[in-house]
Amino acid sequence: MLVLTRKLGESIAIDDHIKIRVVQIKGKQVRLGIEAPRETKIHREEVYLAIQDQNKVSVQATSDSTRAVAKLLKS
Repeated sequence: MLVLTRKLGESIAIDDHIKIRVVQIKGKQVRLGIEAPRETKIHREEVYLAIQDQNKVSVQATSDSTRAVAKLLKS
């Protein structure tokens, strides 16, 4: 893990396309601004983990349950 120290208004560059800037520091919280291409997916870690969990559940769906959902949607 790379650990960097930045002050308010300073930024970090990742490759040529992503910039992370310290926008605000309030107590123990740091607000970051992220500039990245639109196609770059950016999530808070807890949201990312929830998406991964939901994807795992979706993959485990049986063909019977998939057919049942499809039947309901056709109605």
